[in-house]
Amino acid sequence: MWISKHLKLSHAYSELEILTAERTAELQKLTHRLLKVQDEERRRLARDLHDTTGQTLVALKLAVSRLQDACKETPGVPVIVSEVEQLADQAIGEIRTMSYLLHPPLLDEVGFACAAEWYIEGFAKRSGINVVAQITCPSERLPKNLELVLFRVLQETLTNVHRHSGATDASVNLQHAGNAVILEIRDFGKGIPEDRLRLLHGISAETGVGLAGMRERLQELNGKLDIESDARGTSMRATVPLALGTQSLPLETPGVRCASFSA
Repeated sequence: MWISKHLKLSHAYSELEILTAERTAELQKLTHRLLKVQDEERRRLARDLHDTTGQTLVALKLAVSRLQDACKETPGVPVIVSEVEQLADQAIGEIRTMSYLLHPPLLDEVGFACAAEWYIEGFAKRSGINVVAQITCPSERLPKNLELVLFRVLQETLTNVHRHSGATDASVNLQHAGNAVILEIRDFGKGIPEDRLRLLHGISAETGVGLAGMRERLQELNGKLDIESDARGTSMRATVPLALGTQSLPLETPGVRCASFSA
């Protein structure tokens, strides 16, 4: 009798484990699909902002210039028109920046290294945080899906540095180690409290959407995210293995200078 009950419980437990594994796999597939849809939507919005709203504002600026020429002799009007022109310039700049932050064209056109350089430069200006970047430029482009994941990790991590670390300095390092690429973002701020750090190492709703999204992106590429933190600051390290046939070797001179890409 006791053996029979034990076997039934063991069988039920095995079935529950299998069901849990199946549901977890389904949830991961759904999450990966949602992240892809999110990236596609960001790309579409970026293109629409640049090609429609951005062009409308450019047309507005041209119309304001013509109005300025027509009203040169009217007292007070040139000053007002000049203010409108400045506002149009500001709006054009904001739309362009928003578009590029959603999905930078450099990422598609020339790859992660240049897109990262552009983003880091803009982030430093917007946040006031000094960021030192050391990006090993590969002799060949990394796979596009890997470049996108690395860029989103960089974007999300630096955003967290600005919001939570209290740091005035940070560093970004991209290197190739064996058959893997490693992206490490370190801040020199106040660090993460131990109780919060334990939560971040686990899997729960309290880890935050951004961190969960980074982990899901990396997991799809068989990568991992490591977090280290103490009173000297925090390090987020993303490690992604390179599949055979996609490994890229670093150039002799680390770092890359890209053409200016105004945002």
